[in-house]
Amino acid sequence: MSTTAGRATGQPDEERRRGAFSSRRVFILAAIGSAVGLGNIWRFPYVAYENGGGAFLLPYLVALLTAGIPFLLLDYAIGHRHRGSAPLSFARLRRGTEGLGWWQVGICFVIAVYYAAVIAWALRYTLFSLDEAWGADPEGFFFGEFLQAGDVQVTADVVPGVLVPLLLVWLAVLAIMALGVQRGIGATALVFIPVLVLAFAALVVQALLLPGATGGLDALFTPDWSALTSAPVWAAAFGQIFFSLSIGFGIMITYASYVGRREDMIGSGLVVGFSNSGFELLAGIGVFAALGFMAQAGGVAVGEVASDGIGLAFIAFPTIISEAPAGALLGVLFFGSLVIAGITSLVSVIEVVISAVRDKLDTSRLTATFMVGVPAAVLSLVLFSTTSGIYVLDVVDHFVNQYGILVVALVSMLVVAWAIRALTGLGEHLNVHGRPRVGAGWRVLTSVVAPVSLAVVLVLALRDDLAAPYEDYPGWLLLAFGWLLVVALPLVGFLLARLPWRAGTHLDGPPPGSDPAAPLQATPTTDPTPHNRPGTGHDEGGRR
Repeated sequence: MSTTAGRATGQPDEERRRGAFSSRRVFILAAIGSAVGLGNIWRFPYVAYENGGGAFLLPYLVALLTAGIPFLLLDYAIGHRHRGSAPLSFARLRRGTEGLGWWQVGICFVIAVYYAAVIAWALRYTLFSLDEAWGADPEGFFFGEFLQAGDVQVTADVVPGVLVPLLLVWLAVLAIMALGVQRGIGATALVFIPVLVLAFAALVVQALLLPGATGGLDALFTPDWSALTSAPVWAAAFGQIFFSLSIGFGIMITYASYVGRREDMIGSGLVVGFSNSGFELLAGIGVFAALGFMAQAGGVAVGEVASDGIGLAFIAFPTIISEAPAGALLGVLFFGSLVIAGITSLVSVIEVVISAVRDKLDTSRLTATFMVGVPAAVLSLVLFSTTSGIYVLDVVDHFVNQYGILVVALVSMLVVAWAIRALTGLGEHLNVHGRPRVGAGWRVLTSVVAPVSLAVVLVLALRDDLAAPYEDYPGWLLLAFGWLLVVALPLVGFLLARLPWRAGTHLDGPPPGSDPAAPLQATPTTDPTPHNRPGTGHDEGGRR
């Protein structure tokens, strides 16, 4: 369907074509679903434990208030004002910045390809929990019988036990994406987020009833105040906030573009930011209560069983499930929560790519879903359903997170704040219907505090990776799936920015009607069809 820029009702055709969330509540749930992912469950508890325990909550809160939420509001402002995918919103912000949006799109495509594999593992382990299929050696089972991982090399040997659940994950995700913004993404969030909260709350209650749970909580929350004088601890807090809020790589720009023009984006940002952190604290309580049980059962200190990431989810927790009363229930709740949190995050990641393709090529949602989803699914199946999948995934995840997400976030903030000096206008847009209002303080946090903190996190990460090869992987693996990928993403992004936009795309500044405080103006159009009358289509909030 061709679209027209600038009708009297503020581009209703374009917004109808792109889709919209039916209400602010749906948007908030979708944004929370994006932010609450695997990292909240398996990364935050260990990061907090390793960086001062209870004392870590202070730098974590400072990072949330001074960098996380300010940057989240920046993403919201760009997407909400400019009403487009990441590339289109950046192009409307300033034509020369479109490449930043495509850089973000590339990062999201790569993340989607490997993120689906971890969800597939969690899906399989949800079933394994029923009969404790991992036996007496969860580590040997995970790397051996389940993943069939051998030496570190790239192979084409398929693992059927991974291939089938991975295919199911992609079929489910493509079905959600094909249904659209409200019927797919919004409806999924409306169902999955309450289910996730209930399931994880039940998991926490079950974990707190385990013998030794208090020992785990003591280990997590006993403060080491000396940690507050350590720069790496503060860097860890800022890094955790940036990783967990889904900011800086196109997701929140895209989601904000689907929100009604007169909605309070500042209040929404505060709700999303604090909800995400609240879930992380809940995850910390549940995980460390379970680890306390595991430590007591083994007669060791909590520090000897504490871990994060894949080690926590697929090795430590199966051990806990095997020894705990009602272990099957604990396992289903834990791995089911991973699946739900993963799906809502994967949906948001792949939507960044689909939205960009639709804006650029003027395709239908179904066409764009298959243009993006099928290649992503094929790559995912080829790379991560093989015996070498775990090693490729580990390397890609490390480098895309450290030098993909964080670098593009840093560059984007510097460009918006200092190169094109757009913060004042974006802040004014947020303030039209947003409360509390943002002003000079927000601009300082976004242009100085957040970029400086990100730069410190990057420098420390780079120092560690240059000092020793990541996980002692061979150089060729780190080069092929790490450093070269990091360099290729911005290059491809700025090349895609040179492709022409579909005919009729409004690129010169915000689209007509994007400022909810200004009267809606018609712009010249060659579309011969009559203008919509007020009340006959979607209103300015994208609703019937």
